[in-house]
Amino acid sequence: MKALVAGGAGFIGSHLCERLLSDGHEVLCVDNFATGSAANVDHLRARSGFTLVDRDVTAGPLDDELGAELYFHLASPASPNPHSRRSYMALPLETALANSLGTRHLLDLARRRRGRLLFASTSEIYGDPLEHPQRESYWGNVSSIGPRSCYDEAKRFGEALCMIYVRSYAVDARLVRIFNTYGPHMDPDDGRMLPNFITQALRDRPLTIYGDGAYTRSLCYVSDLVEGLLAVMLSDRPDAAGRVYNLGNPDEHTIAEYAQRVLELIPSTRSRLTYLPPVPDDPTRRQPDITRARTELGWQPRVALTDGLTQTIDWFKQATLARR
Repeated sequence: MKALVAGGAGFIGSHLCERLLSDGHEVLCVDNFATGSAANVDHLRARSGFTLVDRDVTAGPLDDELGAELYFHLASPASPNPHSRRSYMALPLETALANSLGTRHLLDLARRRRGRLLFASTSEIYGDPLEHPQRESYWGNVSSIGPRSCYDEAKRFGEALCMIYVRSYAVDARLVRIFNTYGPHMDPDDGRMLPNFITQALRDRPLTIYGDGAYTRSLCYVSDLVEGLLAVMLSDRPDAAGRVYNLGNPDEHTIAEYAQRVLELIPSTRSRLTYLPPVPDDPTRRQPDITRARTELGWQPRVALTDGLTQTIDWFKQATLARR
């Protein structure tokens, strides 16, 4: 089959493109490189069936020559770091439009081509949750006017738009709420927790923790996440259209514990932990309930944290050397 991956040069999108190619699919990678990187897919350019298109999905209706059978919408900034020029805090309008107007354009194309669409939503739609762990039935605790609303409210709107097309036009749109994901191809400068910790440790700088370190996160290795995306997209359940799935790893740790684990896996570092004021609206706890994905799709994470961190650190070491 032919698959269009919007945001295909991004962190998760590039891994998805590679996996689709390996499974024998033709891949159309669409990206405007606002946060993605051509380097993430350079190794795919010579492979048969791979096409890279420099295109902003918000720029206008998508032409039929971009048509496919499978549409993966991963085109959006995802880092909350206010100090990064590639974060959704630095690109608020672009983020809101990617998840609203961009979603509409992809839904329209999928509707015309009778294709199937998967919308990559986020655990951020749960906000600072009053339910723990978070199930798909939880409606969230989100500020519509907070500094992060350009991302979490835009994702909520993207979900609503998908459901309009499911109910009004019978488009086969499926939704996944992605929890914290990590692995190779993460932007070393995007400001998220693990890239910060790893790059700081490799440079012998203090590992910065915002708050007291007691906030929690649950990290899913990128290959596991890609398996989940494919499980949702390729599901033949009769109720798959409009179905929502949490995708993430329920193995929950504090941010301080993750920092300590990075220090243990980079024993040569002289880094220590340092604490800064908390980030506004940063969720205090984050853990997915993946019962639905496990029981309905047979999906669950399999990569152990130490193994995933080791592979990620090795990639960051090579990326650091390449940038010197």
